[in-house]
Amino acid sequence: MSEFTTALIVSPLADGKSWVLLQDLKYHIGSIDNPDCVVAGRGFVTDFASVPRIFWWIIPRWGKYGNAAVIHDWLYWRQTSKNRAESDQILYEAMGVLSVVPWKKSSIYYAVRGGSGDR
Repeated sequence: MSEFTTALIVSPLADGKSWVLLQDLKYHIGSIDNPDCVVAGRGFVTDFASVPRIFWWIIPRWGKYGNAAVIHDWLYWRQTSKNRAESDQILYEAMGVLSVVPWKKSSIYYAVRGGSGDR
């Protein structure tokens, strides 16, 4: 089973919206034995879930899905071996690992699938 193998440790930045990773965040795809591992590196800056303000009452920028959002940000902005669809699927899988409720997991997934263009 997929899993996060390090804790998410962050510090807020002065802009009030962004956070910096103080240590690597590791996520093993598929199983702990799988060499396919995503590592969001120390020093990476994230805004967690990029949700338009009007929807914050339903899906805030931070929630149980926070670790998954950081991995997804990393995949979108720093890592090139996964395409957009693969990155979005990893987000969906990681939210399952974090026991995000199904309606919220699906809402976030379909929002990112409908978001920015392919890379």
